[in-house]
Amino acid sequence: MQDIERARRRIKLRDLHILLVIAQRGSMARAAAELAMSQPAVSRAVADMEHSLGLRLFDRGRNGIELTAYGHALVRRGVSIFDELTQGLHELEFLADPTVGELHIGSSESIAAGLLPVAIDRFTQQHPGIRINVAQTVLSDLRYRELRERNIDLLLGWTPTPFNEPDLAVEPLLNDPRVVVAGKRSKWARASRLELIDLARERWVLPPPDTFPGSAVAEMFSGGGIQAPTAPITTLSLHLCCRMAATGRFVSLLPGSVAWCAGADLGLKVLPVQLPPTAAVSAAIVTLKGRTLGPTAEIFIACIREVAKATAGWPGARK
Repeated sequence: MQDIERARRRIKLRDLHILLVIAQRGSMARAAAELAMSQPAVSRAVADMEHSLGLRLFDRGRNGIELTAYGHALVRRGVSIFDELTQGLHELEFLADPTVGELHIGSSESIAAGLLPVAIDRFTQQHPGIRINVAQTVLSDLRYRELRERNIDLLLGWTPTPFNEPDLAVEPLLNDPRVVVAGKRSKWARASRLELIDLARERWVLPPPDTFPGSAVAEMFSGGGIQAPTAPITTLSLHLCCRMAATGRFVSLLPGSVAWCAGADLGLKVLPVQLPPTAAVSAAIVTLKGRTLGPTAEIFIACIREVAKATAGWPGARK
């Protein structure tokens, strides 16, 4: 390519922004409409960039335009550049007025049903002007996409072992044991000691057997020498598990942090059943390596660390 120093002087943030919008929208016409520019002006900006770089950024064909390898590389770096700029502006905003700001969090359902509301309540009492957006994630590789695309600042949830994502940083948050729960008025609520086999014939609400949580539950029962019960209700919804268990006619499994944080409000009782250590699930904070976290994210992470640490004092918690 042409001289890097000369190209750096000629390419402006405005030009790079145009390139990113074209890549996102897939056509210069749609990009022009979004940018409130004429299509010739957009085409000219791209042509000027290509001239400055001495490289073709788009291939043009009958089916429209497509990024070249050079275009993909510039777009990938451009996303990082604008993200760092945005983070810098948020930091300036926070320094100028620590009562304002914005935070984007991705969270698994188990964290959203347990630790997260406690952390957000504590955080917003101290920083009421900071806006928080929470996006729910699911157990799949796609949940990291929002983090990689910098649409969220951090991700809270279960992580596999080993964790084979070299571009992501993982900070263990808590070892979250599963617990058996029933309604406070169920026939089991007054029991002082129970074995898993005592509940083998009960009406369980469990995750589907063909899912990761379902296979973990099957392993938990087999580890106790018991065949996993045929549950009349299977679901991945913790909300449904809680509501059905609260009726007193069903028993279910919950992450211990959910029972600790919300069990009393939901009308649930943790039953005195000792489960094998394999029933625990590790929860973590996941961030993008090399990305500068804004002050609001740093403060929130410190807050949820404190909440997670408090769970160590809960009677049902185990190391």
